[in-house]
Amino acid sequence: MKVYNFDDYNSLVNQYLSEMRNISVQADRLRFRRNLERLGEIFAYEISRTMRYRTEKIKTPLNVEADCKVLDEDIVLATIFRAGVPFHQGFLQYFDNAENAFVSAYRKYKEKENFDICIEYLASPRLDGKTLILCDPMLATGASMELSYRALLTKGTPEKIQIASVIASKKAVDYLQKVMPENAELWVGVIDPEINAHSYIVPGLGDAGDLAYGTKE
Repeated sequence: MKVYNFDDYNSLVNQYLSEMRNISVQADRLRFRRNLERLGEIFAYEISRTMRYRTEKIKTPLNVEADCKVLDEDIVLATIFRAGVPFHQGFLQYFDNAENAFVSAYRKYKEKENFDICIEYLASPRLDGKTLILCDPMLATGASMELSYRALLTKGTPEKIQIASVIASKKAVDYLQKVMPENAELWVGVIDPEINAHSYIVPGLGDAGDLAYGTKE
């Protein structure tokens, strides 16, 4: 699995990430959600540069034909609830003709530091022969991403698989490289070195879902 790490070079991704990590700035939920959305837009543009295009003749208002490049891939944007929604919206601003899929994956705790990942909801179009872009802002262990991908495979086999995450742990990246198809590609804003005993990314930014939408019981 090829990994594209935005932290390897300077861009606005670095600026938005610094705001999302900053405890004094991230308290502004509107700004946090907008930064997630903006990162989705940047990721979408960068991913689009690797996609397949075809040439079509377009008639302009001057009654002249012009050769134009148009996207030649059928895209399905898939998002893991709930933190992924603003990130997904950023992608949808650019891939505005994409089909959409949604997966509910959550941690079901047995004890304070012991949990299972559960899939409770799935809504998806057929995926056969399409490009699947699977979005989740935080990749702590990679388990939610893998289970969500397996659930989506019940809707068919995509031609291409793109995974997008704002922050991933090194453990999650290593795990996904083992369990995901070899032709999958991972796009990540930054790779953090570790996760703590609660399986939160360190330094990370906290609970992205809570920061975007408020705490939950």
